[in-house]
Amino acid sequence: MHIGKLRAVKEGESLMIAMIDYNLYLMKVTLVDNENPFIECKVFHCDGLLLCVLDDDDTKAIVWNPYWCQTRRDMFSYALGYEDKGSCPSYKFLRFIDQCVDYKTRDEFLWYEIYDFDSSLWKSLDITPHWRILCHQPGVSLKGNTYWPASQRNTNDVIDDHIICFDFTSESFGPLLRLPFDAGDEDYVTLSYVREEKLAVLLTHNEAGPMEFEIWITTKIEAEKVLWSKFLRVLEPDHNSLITGDSFFIDEDKKVAMGFEEDYSKTFNIAGEAGYYKKLKFVERLGGNIHCRAKACSYVPSLVQIKQPAAVGKRKHQNDLEKQRCDQNMSSLVSLNKRGTVWW
Repeated sequence: MHIGKLRAVKEGESLMIAMIDYNLYLMKVTLVDNENPFIECKVFHCDGLLLCVLDDDDTKAIVWNPYWCQTRRDMFSYALGYEDKGSCPSYKFLRFIDQCVDYKTRDEFLWYEIYDFDSSLWKSLDITPHWRILCHQPGVSLKGNTYWPASQRNTNDVIDDHIICFDFTSESFGPLLRLPFDAGDEDYVTLSYVREEKLAVLLTHNEAGPMEFEIWITTKIEAEKVLWSKFLRVLEPDHNSLITGDSFFIDEDKKVAMGFEEDYSKTFNIAGEAGYYKKLKFVERLGGNIHCRAKACSYVPSLVQIKQPAAVGKRKHQNDLEKQRCDQNMSSLVSLNKRGTVWW
């Protein structure tokens, strides 16, 4: 894939990355007062870097900087962040599998690893989770750390009524932090961010009657405390979802929320206060019979250079013990897959 350098973003414009039918687009959404918005087309984001899982092999990914057209290919990545070292952050990504392999016996498969771009080394993490992150929930990067919607572990309640943070400096998870609302059984919770400065959370009410969603943004976020303010509440007409539950982003200045209408849609919606509602259609492309879930996230370009490994080859470990732990986990994973294990 190729993309040229980006020009400066003008006032009223919002950059976003969208994945539509396994194609990545860098898009500029322009909101002009009293005029229709428009999009120019020219899934994890952190500090200007993107994490793109490969379709033909979901055990591999590309770390990509669209500004410099640089890529870095690695194994089993799930969250991207950095250790704050002042002017020179140290980028890392976290890979973890936390799945119930037998619902009746509660047998679980846990595997947490972290990769350091500076050293090109893998390290196993000794983590005993007291939380549950659903496998389909994407993380959100904020100031180098990653947040997920989460719930209490070892309960029958799987409602995401908390968030949890992974700190890439301490290489550990923090406590569960309450969300500003109580989600119901039919509700859906999605995290996003505002220019990597604040978290945003979307609560979609899926009960009978006019559907509605509400969005909250953080006013303060610390390791063990988070404060929220309601940003927007919109009733959804005709029982159609204005914004899919998988991904969304907001323009805080324009007071609007943006996202795809449905999981496999080519309709991009913008909703705001006082009934503001606009639909934008993407044109059909060749190969349109190949579909994937449409996803989008806001994007802020950066000048970060992706450090390349000294040599390409087998993955490197800190020591023989690390390699042994990795081999054991990989062997267990292969065995479970051969048995046709149903992951929960």
